[in-house]
Amino acid sequence: MTTVPFADLHAQYLSIKSEIDAAIATVIRDSAFIRGPHVEKFEREFAQALGIAHCVSCANGTDAIYIALNALCVEPGDEVITSAHSWISTSESVTQAGGKVVFCDTDRDTFTIDPAQIEAKITPRTVGIIPVHLYGQPADMDPIMEIARKHKLWIIEDCAQAHLAKYKGRTVGTFGNAATFSFYPGKNLGAMGDAGAIVTNDARLAEQMSMFARHGGLFKGDHQIEGINSRLDGLQAAILSAKLPHLPAWTRARQQWGAAYDKALAGIKNLIVPPSSQEREHSYHLYVIRHSQRDALAKHLQAAGVQTVVNYPVALPFLPAYRRFEHRAEEFPNAHAHQSTILSLPLFPEMTAAQHAYVVAEIARFD
Repeated sequence: MTTVPFADLHAQYLSIKSEIDAAIATVIRDSAFIRGPHVEKFEREFAQALGIAHCVSCANGTDAIYIALNALCVEPGDEVITSAHSWISTSESVTQAGGKVVFCDTDRDTFTIDPAQIEAKITPRTVGIIPVHLYGQPADMDPIMEIARKHKLWIIEDCAQAHLAKYKGRTVGTFGNAATFSFYPGKNLGAMGDAGAIVTNDARLAEQMSMFARHGGLFKGDHQIEGINSRLDGLQAAILSAKLPHLPAWTRARQQWGAAYDKALAGIKNLIVPPSSQEREHSYHLYVIRHSQRDALAKHLQAAGVQTVVNYPVALPFLPAYRRFEHRAEEFPNAHAHQSTILSLPLFPEMTAAQHAYVVAEIARFD
């Protein structure tokens, strides 16, 4: 039986094996395991790739959000608005920083926060907004930024799934006060372990975040504030530096496979493909369809050897972790409706034409 994995990290490794192996060997040779030249090199390179002034690396993408919130001085009772449809890292970091998370419904088609719903969520306690560029689809940043300016709110862009995605020709992560990235192994730019980063054009904010992530000081033994221990290690930094030059080509490959899905799946009954446009350049971390018989389709594909995933089966407001808010389905109609219809199909740069055609054929066979 033909099998199609959801992703194939080993295939990616094999495609640049010599570069990865050399990077790892160099770190071992240098004994540069915690921070050091390889980390500093990746920070410079990643900032340059995004066209932004500062990159502060850290241990993972969740820490990245928490560190940014701390540097923006979130205090107990402060309210932070974010998307009702995301991974829990986005919202739990607000709580950990001492704030109160306020969920906003998503746009019906893009799964990103609906700007038209944001202002109704703003109160005198609101201090900021965290738009999530979910699945690699840019959020609608122009109206979000306009709302932030109007109400004097800061913006943290959650770019964990959106490396090199663009909004109106501009790379996401360069709009807000800060932006956070995850380099979890399965991400478009993935380490071989956990890793994360925050980027910003604000030098003061970058320094504050750097200190907080390193026990409160930029130099060993010089603790200006109390901080945390969230450092990118040298091995992961060197691996990311080896992968980074390939990211544009990998992104183009993802976009080509996404466009091929769009064309091949058009017209299939009960199936809606993710929207694409020149204004929002999707980086396709995930290719997420909607289908009225999602569970049956997923079961059919599994039986055919096609691996799929539901990202995410429960919208944030309806998780047990947020039961205290007593949210109702009618508060978030789009996020609630998406729970039962979304399905992520296999998509990765190393995907073959035969694998892609097989997925499409099995979906058509189900229809």
